[in-house]
Amino acid sequence: MITEMMISGLFFLLIIITNLASNRFGYQTFGDLDKEAKLIKISKDPRRFKISFTLIFIEHVIIILLALTMFFAFNTYNLIIAVVWTISRSIEGLIQILNKKNYWGLLNIAKKYTTANDAEKKLLNDLRLDILKSKMSNFLFAQIFFTIGTLAYSTLFVIYEVIPVLIGWFGIVADIIYGLGNGIFFIKPNFKVLWNLGGLFILIFEIILAGSLIYYSII
Repeated sequence: MITEMMISGLFFLLIIITNLASNRFGYQTFGDLDKEAKLIKISKDPRRFKISFTLIFIEHVIIILLALTMFFAFNTYNLIIAVVWTISRSIEGLIQILNKKNYWGLLNIAKKYTTANDAEKKLLNDLRLDILKSKMSNFLFAQIFFTIGTLAYSTLFVIYEVIPVLIGWFGIVADIIYGLGNGIFFIKPNFKVLWNLGGLFILIFEIILAGSLIYYSII
């Protein structure tokens, strides 16, 4: 259990680091769907696109590994709750991994775009839009499973006091705000305030949780 706790804490940190790093190299969860400039940017620096793709792909894989290590660390407290978060967060990771095959297609489209005529550019840009719309809807759908999984282990932390209860309660509140924001954004894409606020709270929660899991596995 102690080893699994530490690994889980490290996985939380790795998820945050790889996500931020992928954004640094150009990956966008919510990109501007109307900008054709993205294809030109990719074609000029395909290496940057490949790095961002690799980083976000690694992040999705770590999400599944995290679900498993959290299961082995805490399933003895409540097997049902452990199964819920393991299945939910594994599905979240798998959904995003499967969609990345389409997203990788942007690289090939970008290569063709620079030498295409106007009619071909229109077709290629339509394909780009389809890929980005698919990525966005895929992400929003995956976040449903993220909220279920996060709520599950936050609830376990509150009930069984594995770590300070306040952290678990903060996770529950952050998760509810994030989940509501995700649902509202899905219906009204122009309303991102609640989703952004929830995302910030989730980031803070996961950093604190990562540190707590590592700390309590050492002492």
